[in-house]
Amino acid sequence: MATVLATIEHAVKKPVWGCRMCGQCVLHSTGFTCPMTCPKNLRNGPCGGVREDGSCEVDPSMRCVWLKACTRADRLPGPLRTGIDEMRAPVDKRLEGTSSWANLLTGRDRAVPAGWPAGDPEGAGQAPPPEAPAAGTDPEEDELRTLSLGVPAAPGPGDPEFQETEDGAGGAAEAVR
Repeated sequence: MATVLATIEHAVKKPVWGCRMCGQCVLHSTGFTCPMTCPKNLRNGPCGGVREDGSCEVDPSMRCVWLKACTRADRLPGPLRTGIDEMRAPVDKRLEGTSSWANLLTGRDRAVPAGWPAGDPEGAGQAPPPEAPAAGTDPEEDELRTLSLGVPAAPGPGDPEFQETEDGAGGAAEAVR
């Protein structure tokens, strides 16, 4: 029965959405664009290598799958529009070629893959907190990290609290509060 269902599903979804039969369909949350058509199989947004014209860095002849997904999601009504920002679990390769419809009904598509937090029923996990800046790194990079951590940055030139003083060892300026 599962093989028949998978055959029917593939016959319907392949010509319309380019379905790759991953067994864990997320069309409903990606603007009805199959993320598995991305050459890198990215399920959580673009890779950062999208070209200025919106084409894929791996295959310049195709538009970035995630740009297409976001454009399509913007045109969808209410609940179908909101899923685009969800964090999706990585594909469980054991489900490849099986019916996502059957997997949805049995819950197989929601099983948490090894390495993902067990307490997260969606298998979505959370990003780890940002790390504190390391000593001796690029000052601009440190400032960006400090800002992302929500820690106030030291005053710099142009700030009312910034004062230049001579330290006696070469005349370098330093911030004084």
